[in-house]
Amino acid sequence: MLVEPLAKTPNLTATLYRCTAGPEDRPFAEAHGTYSIAFVRRGSFGYLNRGRHFDMVPGSILVGRPGDEYTCTHDHHEGGDECLCFKLTPELVETIGDDAESWQRGAVAPRAELMVLGALAEAAIAGDSNVALEEAGLALVAKVVALATGDRHGMGKIRAKDRRRIVAAAHWIEEHAQEEIDLASAGRETGLSAFHFLRLFAKVIGVTPHQYLIRARLRQAALLLAEDDQPITDIAFEIGFGDLSNFVRTFHRAAGMSPRAFRHLAQSGISAHERKILQERLARAA
Repeated sequence: MLVEPLAKTPNLTATLYRCTAGPEDRPFAEAHGTYSIAFVRRGSFGYLNRGRHFDMVPGSILVGRPGDEYTCTHDHHEGGDECLCFKLTPELVETIGDDAESWQRGAVAPRAELMVLGALAEAAIAGDSNVALEEAGLALVAKVVALATGDRHGMGKIRAKDRRRIVAAAHWIEEHAQEEIDLASAGRETGLSAFHFLRLFAKVIGVTPHQYLIRARLRQAALLLAEDDQPITDIAFEIGFGDLSNFVRTFHRAAGMSPRAFRHLAQSGISAHERKILQERLARAA
């Protein structure tokens, strides 16, 4: 088993598991140590849990509960398999919903909405999405729980008080965009758990906190690129991107051109109309 850590936050850990076992390997019993949701990315395998057998294929969801024993078999696939696993703390599970029916189901068959959220998480891993991996993981976990509970944990009507503090949080993100911001730190500004902060923010603002953070950084980048000749690498790090290639890729996806090309246009007499189009495009960056 090859294990690749991807991300770790106070309440959630994302890990990629690559299993190379085949039909000739003898299965053995294991036990889940934490609450977890694992999205099957590739391959297939058998999953024995709580006396039930599940055939796991791409798009299937493996549900783990602390202490539950399980066995994986590989009778029908020799190419190995890959799972994107999100492990949750008990505190986060309590926030999302700890109903027995959610965490004792063992597995969930491939469903369209889960396939989409799983693909979103994969895009986050590859750096092809401005949705943070933590956000994609929480969305996937919440949907799995909702499918089991009939979404009894729905948000309902948003109170005016909550709207005000989410707007205040958006201003806080704007002011601290150059810093490393995660859901936990942003949630603390509102007195909410990371999960509820994510849901409220997306409902009130219309984008996830990470998407809003990226847009704030892109706006700062556009201003710096237009105003002076500061090296693009310096700008990337100054506005909060820890990697130049990620900044260039994100900026190009948003503006339709590289940071260098944008600077050339901005400093060589770009028309007001063209500037407005670029600004609108950056504002819609996702």
